[in-house]
Amino acid sequence: MLIVLGILFAVAPTVVWMTIARTRSVGFAIGGALLAGAGVLISVQQGWLDAPRPDVHLVFTVLAPLLIACGAGLEGRHEESPPPEWISRRNGAIGFLGTQFALTLVAGLLYALMLSEGSDAPPSEALPSLPPGISMVDEGTSCGSGGCWRAATVTSGDGLSRPEIIRELDLQQESCRSSGWLLDWRDVCVGASDNGKNVTIYASWGY
Repeated sequence: MLIVLGILFAVAPTVVWMTIARTRSVGFAIGGALLAGAGVLISVQQGWLDAPRPDVHLVFTVLAPLLIACGAGLEGRHEESPPPEWISRRNGAIGFLGTQFALTLVAGLLYALMLSEGSDAPPSEALPSLPPGISMVDEGTSCGSGGCWRAATVTSGDGLSRPEIIRELDLQQESCRSSGWLLDWRDVCVGASDNGKNVTIYASWGY
């Protein structure tokens, strides 16, 4: 269900533009750009592109109406006064896009508020990928005074020792990267630890 809603969210501006476009040249150019943006957004939603989803949704929701407004402005320079029925379609498009933007902005603010509480752990995708021969035994989340983190126990099917597993994962030292551009200002830090019995890989938030 969420996948369907995400796709509808992505293609909605293109559908809106199709209802108000009046010229072939500008209509196809703006429609193509909107479809390209929808393709990028869907790719991020499905995990095909590695990018922060909340930030991409917000940027898309801001840029899509601007692109449509530019297209309508370009058409207005080369066309006569639009018919009354087009005016009503335009007003409906403005209302729809305005509602979509408002909902995205509210969701973004709620997301930023949730981040400020520090009660969430990084997603499973934040854990480092495992090379062939190393597998995950279990995975879970924990919280403490410093926040929440995600951890997983890994083992080697090739008989590697614990230090060799850590070297194979290239996690001799903890590394951090940016988690987002706009809404999520935190870093996600990944590393590995050896407790004498098992190797644990983890992902935690850095501020």
